[in-house]
Amino acid sequence: MVRRFLASGRTGFYLGVTREGEVGAGDEIKVIARDPNAVPVSEITRLYIAKRYSARDVASLQRALRVEALPESWKEYFRDSLEKANI
Repeated sequence: MVRRFLASGRTGFYLGVTREGEVGAGDEIKVIARDPNAVPVSEITRLYIAKRYSARDVASLQRALRVEALPESWKEYFRDSLEKANI
């Protein structure tokens, strides 16, 4: 299932719940924070499944490694990928 999810490229977006409660149609949703590194989920996913990296990809990977919310396992995968690519 994970492979199909990643291959589809339809990753959507993710929200964090700060307070449990009810949400209904028409309710306001506010952005309370944005990561200054601004790496979209779609870009993180594309980089995760990429076989090779361009110079532009390397810059995105370096930004992704600074995203606090990115799980450490993904950061480690990116570090290993960069190392294997001798970048």
